Amino acid sequence: MAADKDIAWFKGNYGKAMEKGVKGTPFTIDMLTAIACQETGSIWGVLRKKDLTPEQIAELCVGDTLDDTRGRKAFPKNKAALLAHPRGADMFKVGNDALKAMSKVIPGFSGAASNPDKFCHGYGVFQYDIQFFKDDPDYFLERKWAKFEGTLAKAVGELKNAAKKVGLGSNTSLTDMEMARIAIAYNTGGFNASKGLKQGHKGPDGKFYGENFFDFLTRAHRTAGEGATAAGGGAAPDRPLAKDKDAIVTTGGDPLLLRSAPKQEAGNVKARLPNGHKVKILALPGEHGFAEIKTKIDGDTKRGFAAAKFLKRPPG
Repeated sequence: MAADKDIAWFKGNYGKAMEKGVKGTPFTIDMLTAIACQETGSIWGVLRKKDLTPEQIAELCVGDTLDDTRGRKAFPKNKAALLAHPRGADMFKVGNDALKAMSKVIPGFSGAASNPDKFCHGYGVFQYDIQFFKDDPDYFLERKWAKFEGTLAKAVGELKNAAKKVGLGSNTSLTDMEMARIAIAYNTGGFNASKGLKQGHKGPDGKFYGENFFDFLTRAHRTAGEGATAAGGGAAPDRPLAKDKDAIVTTGGDPLLLRSAPKQEAGNVKARLPNGHKVKILALPGEHGFAEIKTKIDGDTKRGFAAAKFLKRPPG
């Protein structure tokens, strides 16, 4: 599992690309970082400590060699099924070569790489499964997934589709729970409200995709990008709060208390704003540390004061 230092490295080296990639969408750098942690953090979290550039690391983010002997049902179930496709032989070479290259730096895959029938099923930092090879063979064969911008563009497109499936396609901003709904649909193709975060792939730790995503998202909120390495791009610095501009609640999980006065008192709580909630800054914080804000919650527009340290300007 990606550690906070891994998250800082990821945001530091791919932050500029992500900021550009999510422009005009409700998605955020932290959301994309959380998905990357869940999908391939176990790979780039190791590779970042080796003598590799961010570009080389993005190219090596492949995985999932399990076939029908371990229960795979999606196309292709095995090597024979892939070779039966008109362009399957070319795809097998791409997948087998990618596995061999990755196994040289991630020893745990050396066993699979030594098997002549094995190839990778997941491609890119954000993992696009080979089951979609029939629909978009060029993405795989031309190795668009091997560049960070390529895997990012594919992920953003898939997230847009997932947002539509869960009824959030027209949103211009998202709460953390709404991001989780989309992330689960990204992983499974849908979302069951009755199951909450306990949906998607269940790992050996017993936690579901949705639970892990939300944990990574919370940690990404509180982790700034560290300095870029080699040829990687640095993450955009946090922008200061500004009057009449939007801000996002970044508590890391607990709700932010909206108060009727700029002071902490038990009886002046007007509302509880969830992590990821959008507000507008009406007045910047003074010595008391409270910003005056306006927001809409539960269908009502509310105005009050909130601790400025838990408010952050969105990128862009």
